[in-house]
Amino acid sequence: MAEPIYRRVVIKLSGEYFAGPHASGMDQPTIDRVAGDLIEARQLGIEIAVVVGGGNLVRGVEVSSRGVSRPTGDTMGMLATVMNCLALGGAPARTLSAFVMPQISELFTRSATHRYLAEGRIVLLGGGTGNPFFTTDTTAVLRAAEIGAQAVLKATNVDGIYSADPKKDASAQRFDRLTHSQAIEGNYKVMDATAFALARENSLPIIVFSIAEPGSIGAILRGTGQGTIVEG
Repeated sequence: MAEPIYRRVVIKLSGEYFAGPHASGMDQPTIDRVAGDLIEARQLGIEIAVVVGGGNLVRGVEVSSRGVSRPTGDTMGMLATVMNCLALGGAPARTLSAFVMPQISELFTRSATHRYLAEGRIVLLGGGTGNPFFTTDTTAVLRAAEIGAQAVLKATNVDGIYSADPKKDASAQRFDRLTHSQAIEGNYKVMDATAFALARENSLPIIVFSIAEPGSIGAILRGTGQGTIVEG
């Protein structure tokens, strides 16, 4: 078995994926399968922190488009990410939140994250950045920079970055590698430009891959999985 190419990573999981075959909400078999993949990856000896989106429950932009203020809508979305962390969490995991909510989770700090990673726990980072107007993609890159992670793994529903939506355009080309600047200039929708720019500033590689296949996280960490590497 190939040795892992990273020792500490932040994995960004799509909240929409947690809905499984449903339009929204939580599909427990899907969440359990993702949790199993994370535990399997952790057994490779890799320190793993996870940022989960909240789109299966609340999307701040959509809520604000219906009359709620954008800061309020985004706060609702950030609370949804905490709910997803709680659904994903278990004995080997620890949830830390950007919000002060002591009855539910510990507050995120770098020292707490380092401590739990050293203990062998998977650290689930909820609440986004704690500020409106920032996506969970940007949160993942920010947290990776803060805790000294070596890469951000963006687990989504496609196996990399394409020149167009492969579900709509059969001629869409998949990229094996892109620079951060190319990803920004190409305006590829798989991740927002702020996240790519922050990763570029901190020389953090981003690997975009599909979470659909069991074991895909471990395959990416061993360098044997298929995805698009954004770096340089």
